[in-house]
Amino acid sequence: MNLLKALATVGGMTLLSRILGFLRDAIIARAFGAGIATDAFFVAFKLPNLLRRLFAEGAFSQAFVPILAEYKTRRGHEATRDLVDHVATLLALILLGVSLIGILAAPVVIYISAPGFAATPEKFDLTVQLLRYIFPYIFFISLVSLAGGVLNTYSKFSVPAFSPVLLNLSFIGCALWLAPYMHPPVLALAVAVLLGGVLQLGFQLPFLAKIGLLPRFRLNLKDEGVWRILKLMGPAVFGVSIAQISLLINTIFASFLETGSVSWLYYADRLMEFPTGMLGVALGTILLPSLAKHYSDDSPEQFSSLLDWGLRLTLMLALPAALGLAILAVPLISTLFFYGKFNAHDLWMTREALMAYSAGLLGLIMVKVLAPGFYARQNIRTPVKIAIFTLFATQLMNLAFIWKLQHAGLALSIGLGACINAGLLYYQLRRHQIFQPQPGWMIFLLKLGIALAVMGATLWYVMGPQAAWLSGGILSRAVHLTWVIIAGAGSYFATLALLGFRPRDYVRRAA
Repeated sequence: MNLLKALATVGGMTLLSRILGFLRDAIIARAFGAGIATDAFFVAFKLPNLLRRLFAEGAFSQAFVPILAEYKTRRGHEATRDLVDHVATLLALILLGVSLIGILAAPVVIYISAPGFAATPEKFDLTVQLLRYIFPYIFFISLVSLAGGVLNTYSKFSVPAFSPVLLNLSFIGCALWLAPYMHPPVLALAVAVLLGGVLQLGFQLPFLAKIGLLPRFRLNLKDEGVWRILKLMGPAVFGVSIAQISLLINTIFASFLETGSVSWLYYADRLMEFPTGMLGVALGTILLPSLAKHYSDDSPEQFSSLLDWGLRLTLMLALPAALGLAILAVPLISTLFFYGKFNAHDLWMTREALMAYSAGLLGLIMVKVLAPGFYARQNIRTPVKIAIFTLFATQLMNLAFIWKLQHAGLALSIGLGACINAGLLYYQLRRHQIFQPQPGWMIFLLKLGIALAVMGATLWYVMGPQAAWLSGGILSRAVHLTWVIIAGAGSYFATLALLGFRPRDYVRRAA
């Protein structure tokens, strides 16, 4: 399979999901604004999301996919199917226990994760109620991630990439039609989360059956592959989810700040997830199986060359995204969220958070590309050591920035922490000679710098005064924003084309 085509497929599905995600957030912002209800929901939703990334997209996937690729390459279909059966059964039992504990211990969990809410009993009780509705989501969505890891290993990238669309459709449907019948109405969002997890798992099961890997309930604690995965998962639970742990700590800090701070950070983070999902997650998803295959085949030159390809694509696409988010913060927020109860104060506060986040966008995406260079080699120790250092550095920056910058300081610390993480991962890859840059990097960076300067000037000119974006209706803002984005992207890629960049130069076959 052409990896560039796979990236376009996964990125396209992610784009569809993000568009629906923005529609969902616009509906939530219009209906609930930024206050007690949204603060409670976003905290309640963040906790199962963190566990999902710890158990599934984070530690589990990075430990599971390389070993699954090894089984597929060296041991054949029957051994691979046995591994999937045993891993799925054990994971399901663990997740069932975690979900039950989460429901019973919801008050304790909220008190630990958002202690500032305890000062407002109404907010605290609502958050506990929402968490009890949402917590079973961890069971379904983690099994979705397991299914996605299997499908990605068999180059069925489009199926897992489309699954999040179903969650967003669930949100939109419940917010529009179920909320008026719920008391309080924000409970409809909790129902949407649980329903979205069920829909995503149900969608992927037929595709697993098609490749003969639909899991069967077969518990075997003596399976050697299961124990290898568990041993890799132990340190990876912390290492690969460092950004999510930092976000959780940020929620604790934000719970003591002005009401609305949690929501402003959430809306800014949603805009950041657009490029990190389309680029970072998509690139990491398609790179890991091929890197694992090259490592299994003992092909260090191909391994290094594939990493080089991923890094060049990352810089080519992530740098303009970061610049675009910084320049277009007000146009983006006003077009997507500035309606109903989401007022001008919310807009400017969300802008501060988005500007701070954008400073670290490149680091957030680079981590998604560099970390698989270690996970594919079943090396968890190095990323974990870097993650521990990054966590401490991020919290020191939190303490330094929060006094002056408030919630924006929390966002800035996340971004700068990601840059530190990416820089150290790169250093270790070079130090251990895992990655050797291909020729031509200096001229590549020079050309990118020229194209970015042209794009930045174009965006600034076409955007116009920021204050003008606070007036007018949704249609006029959407049309104007579309024109601005087309002008900026067109100027960037046209400049690259004039400087000699061609899509065919980045065609790459999967291992």
